[in-house]
Amino acid sequence: MESDLELQRKVMDELAWDPSVDAANIGVSVDSGIVSLNGHVKSFAEKWAAERVAQRVSNVKAVTDELVVNLPGEYQRSDTDIARAAVNSLDWNSLVPRDKIKVLVDNAWITLDGEVEYFYQKEEAECAVRNLLGVRGVTNEIQIKPLVRPSDLRNKIEQALERAAELDAKKISVEANQGKVTLRGKVRSWAERSEAEHAAWAAPGVTNVKNEIRVTAW
Repeated sequence: MESDLELQRKVMDELAWDPSVDAANIGVSVDSGIVSLNGHVKSFAEKWAAERVAQRVSNVKAVTDELVVNLPGEYQRSDTDIARAAVNSLDWNSLVPRDKIKVLVDNAWITLDGEVEYFYQKEEAECAVRNLLGVRGVTNEIQIKPLVRPSDLRNKIEQALERAAELDAKKISVEANQGKVTLRGKVRSWAERSEAEHAAWAAPGVTNVKNEIRVTAW
């Protein structure tokens, strides 16, 4: 088994390697495979990227992100400017249903609200505003409207897992109830765990995914 010290080094190396992240001000600690990121970054986009970089390192079981966004002076924008940019970005994104999303900006923090039919639409709305200049953070409160019966939902997700080349669907169980999905089982990496969760979110009408899949060596 890889030690926490070895895993810490791998995460630090991966952060230093990724050009979208300035690792100079990011600290990494590891406890039983759980990675904690601390320090500060220059934008919310960089904070988000750092978390994803840590997640993709093999043997990482979970990531806690305690990074603080310290915007340089040239990055700062008024709430009005950020709100205007967010609305325009959502309007120009063909994957986001028009007039379904409301935007609130408070102290450079964006809150998204509204209702959509698919998780990818909720995810795409957040992606549309995440990289805007001056944003300190994003809270996504967009709701997903249930569309299918629980049995149909479970079948659709199980079929999606079986189609995924990197997953052993036999080691993952699916429960569905009123749009809420629970995944259980075990996989070999955090990336596989995330892929299974992504497959579940892709089904129509999924409002919540509880991922209880464990990352473990087989």
